[in-house]
Amino acid sequence: MNVGLVGIGFMGMMHYLAYQKVRGAKVTAIAARDEKKLAGDWRGIQGNFGPPGAVMDLGSIARYRDWREMLKDPKIDLVDICLPSALHAEVAVAALKAGKHVLVEKPIALKMADAEKMIKAAKAADRQLLIAQVLPFFPEYAFVRQAVTSGKYGKLLGGHFKRVIADPLWMKDFYDPNGGGGPVVDLHIHDAHFIRLICGMPKTVYATGSVRDGVVRFVNVQFTFDDPSVAVTAASGVVDQQGRSFTHAFEIYFEKATLLMDFAVLDGKPNATMPLTVLARNGKVERPMLGEVDGFVAELTEAAKSVKSGKVSPLLSGDIAGDALRLCHKEIESIRTGKVVKV
Repeated sequence: MNVGLVGIGFMGMMHYLAYQKVRGAKVTAIAARDEKKLAGDWRGIQGNFGPPGAVMDLGSIARYRDWREMLKDPKIDLVDICLPSALHAEVAVAALKAGKHVLVEKPIALKMADAEKMIKAAKAADRQLLIAQVLPFFPEYAFVRQAVTSGKYGKLLGGHFKRVIADPLWMKDFYDPNGGGGPVVDLHIHDAHFIRLICGMPKTVYATGSVRDGVVRFVNVQFTFDDPSVAVTAASGVVDQQGRSFTHAFEIYFEKATLLMDFAVLDGKPNATMPLTVLARNGKVERPMLGEVDGFVAELTEAAKSVKSGKVSPLLSGDIAGDALRLCHKEIESIRTGKVVKV
């Protein structure tokens, strides 16, 4: 499967590196406006985890300054969009109309109207719209998802999710609701998507949080479901703590066990403060062996399988990603109004 990669920023680089380990898919074209990046000089790329930017040998990969020209290439099967979120809808709809399958880096879009437009375009073109929500492919989260679907530990009772980053000073439009989207739509959407995936769509949300320049900077949210016995909360956002650039964690409760995990990047180094741990009802404590799994490689492998099978993977579904975006906007509404908001 030939992939055309649009947008060479941090996530574009992460996808490019991951495709090198994906069987049955390869990047055959890239599109970027930056001449240095087209030449393979990606040293200016920066993120809050993962490898630093480097010089890449792009070999025989076709290079386009305009993504519209890339869409004319009949050899490209899948267009992978890693552009700023505000551009997702325009490029995705154009690629779908050009007969390409599409993978879009999260979030699906910034506005629900754009997300719905993308979903509609995919159905009209009879092509797949896949959203790269990578969290379900990280081994700890994959373990949780499998525990839910298998019923290994009994019924899911609830849990708490955490995702906090240091202020991303290199992202100039991060707090722009029409640019990066802000911490809720850009960051918390990971947990909103995972909660939607394992629990179903919440019935209501009630959120509190802090606001910076009119954009929600930090959120604490309580979700309710049709089953009132399921209690799920999440905390996510940005704090001024450059020594801890990234952290995510969960504590998830089942009838027969509790699952714990806490990971952080401290002083630029990965730190598993609490590796995945299972606290069984009988008092037994286990630390499952997860193996070396690259979540991005697993995600893109799933995308390749999805396209080849002709059946959209539920883990990459545009519909579920759209639900996650809806949840984020409902949480923002709850913070602004101080009320419980129906989903």
